[in-house]
Order: sequence, then structure tokens, then C-alpha cells
Amino acid sequence: MSDATTARALLTAAAVRSRAHELLEIALADGLAEWRVDLARLDAAADLTAETVRANYPDLRVPFHARWRHFTANGRDLWAEAEKPSEPMELGRAAFDLVIPSVLLDAGAGPAWRYRDPTGAELARSEGLGVASLRMWESGALDDLSAVDPAAVAEAFQVADDNPLVGVEGRAALLRRLGETVGRPARLFDLMAARTEDGRLPAPVILEVLLAELGPIWPGRLSLGGVPLGDCWRHPAVAGFVPIHKLSQWMSYSLIEPLQWAGIEVTDIDGLTGLAEYRNGGLFVDTGVLVLKDPADRDREHPVDGPLVVGWRALTVALLDRLAPLVRERLGVRAEAFPLARVLEGGSWAAGRRIARELRADGGPPLKILSDGTVF
Repeated sequence: MSDATTARALLTAAAVRSRAHELLEIALADGLAEWRVDLARLDAAADLTAETVRANYPDLRVPFHARWRHFTANGRDLWAEAEKPSEPMELGRAAFDLVIPSVLLDAGAGPAWRYRDPTGAELARSEGLGVASLRMWESGALDDLSAVDPAAVAEAFQVADDNPLVGVEGRAALLRRLGETVGRPARLFDLMAARTEDGRLPAPVILEVLLAELGPIWPGRLSLGGVPLGDCWRHPAVAGFVPIHKLSQWMSYSLIEPLQWAGIEVTDIDGLTGLAEYRNGGLFVDTGVLVLKDPADRDREHPVDGPLVVGWRALTVALLDRLAPLVRERLGVRAEAFPLARVLEGGSWAAGRRIARELRADGGPPLKILSDGTVF
């Protein structure tokens, strides 16, 4: 198999899931230097997640885990209020133009940052980043992504000495590379629409299109056979690479609804994986499913390409697959009606945020991560 063929095989959700479960089996055999897995604590994580779902959605009508959940302020749905096309295909294209840059802007904001919206809402973290990016889109500042610079991001996100945002330069550079690589994000809508069969599109194909088209935008990443690998990393416990593709899968989940609005039926949603970010990963650390072998690692800063973080993220993906059926069992729902996208939203992401707030004053992740704003 050529290097290019091997690289393309890594650019799939199936590859993420397979390698994640391989690392989990190694961890269960005590083969990872950084992490120990205590599956006996998985019930506690499932209890907390199911309890959080019921608290947030008593009727269990949970939407998909997607960026669209973050476009609200003071109870108002700002996307619903926005000027946009009514024709279904054009609506899909407009939604791609908003949500793809918005997802790329959604890496961790840091604990001190806030966004003050004209509605009077003061928002932090993902909700603040979401509303700020929607306002940026409404202003026309995202019309030419190749021209976005750090000053434009700083202005749109109200960055100041007393309102610092992590990774401003990295976010701006990512948007510029997106513009230089694909032009308008709406072009990706057309590529996906062309892949439909009888009006249906499997969710893993959404990811495959994104990974093929967006590969060049990621800074300083690995490549193989001339193919950029994006969110793929090396880990000493396995041969080859560990694909994760967190932001691209978050984007894939966020593109399901625009495709549906355009009349395209999205199938095999559980073909995508759970998201390896610090809320889901933090849920497993904070409930004791994942245990650091060296407790001092809680106080150290860790690079995103180091084995501790790569292992944490991959184990998170595999453990979410084990968590989901336990949560459904507690809720009395079937997988067909409650796919992983609902477990995440209802759900593991919210439970991770909840327990973080209970355990840490700033509600931040359980680990200190050195990030450029394009991974976490």
C-alpha cells in the first residue's frame, strides 16, 4: 500500500474509531505509561450523563450536538432572526458559510474571556464564541476569509487586555487558510450534494469531504505521501498514526442540519465518532474512569502532540462508545432514536462541563494543554 493510500485511509471516521479502541485495549492491559483506565467508574459517568440529559431535556427530545446550539442569546435564536435565503439549496449554502468558520473559531476561549452581545447577554466559552462568530458573519467580515487578520478577529470577539482570548492569531490564520484553500465554504455544500444517492448522504461522507478539502489549512501538521493528515498524531504505544479529527467531526455534526434543510437525508449518523475534546475527556478524568499514573501531571503543561494528550483524546473517543449504550439504558431509549450525536449534546459534553464547574473554580479542563487554538 502506498503512503498516499495509507494517508487517505486515515482520513475517515472508521479509522478514528478503530485506532481509539486499539489504544483502549492497550490501556486496559496497563500498556500506557501515562493513563490507567478504571471501567468500574464508567457507571458513575453514565449516571451523571443520564441525569444531565434529564435535567436539560426532560422530554428527552435532544437535538444533535452541533454548533447551532450556540447561536442563542437571552433566549433568542439569533440564526432564526438572521437574514438568509428561503430557497432550500441556497439556505444550505448560506448555513455552510456561517457554521464552517464558526466551528473553526470554537477552540477553547480560556476562562477569562467574555462576549457582550447587543441583546444584553454576556456569554463565555463556546456560547460566546458562537454568538460572536454569527455577528461577525452578519457584519460581512467573513465574506472574504482570505483577508481575515488577527485585528479583525480581536475586534469581532471584543478582545482587550482585560478580556483576553486564547489563540487569536491561530484562529485568524486558520480562517485565512480556509479562504485560500476552498474559497467560500458554500462550495463544500455543493461537493457534498454531488455525493448524494437518491437524496441520501451518509454522515461519514460529510467527514471524508471535509478532510479531503480542508487538509491544507491545519498548521504544522503531519503528512504522508504528500497528503496532509490534519488531526493525526503519533503515539509510542502503536505503530503508525492516531487519527482523531475532532474539529472536523464537530463540523460534520454541525453540517447535518443544513443538509437536511436543503432536503438531503443524512444517514448513518453513528458512523461518526464521539468528540475528543476537553469536556468529554474531562468527564472521564473527573469521574475517575481515566486516571493519571503520575498525579503531578495535573499541574504540568502538556503539548497537544505529546503521548499524554494524544492518549487522552483517543481514549475519550473509545470510552464514549462504551458510555453511550449505558446512558441509553438509563434513559430507556433505543440507539436508532438516540444516536451518539444526542448523547454528546444531552449529554456527555454538558456533564463534563457540569462536573468541571463543581470541581474547579474556573470550570476549566482537568489538564493544562498547550494549544494554538486549532485543537482544543
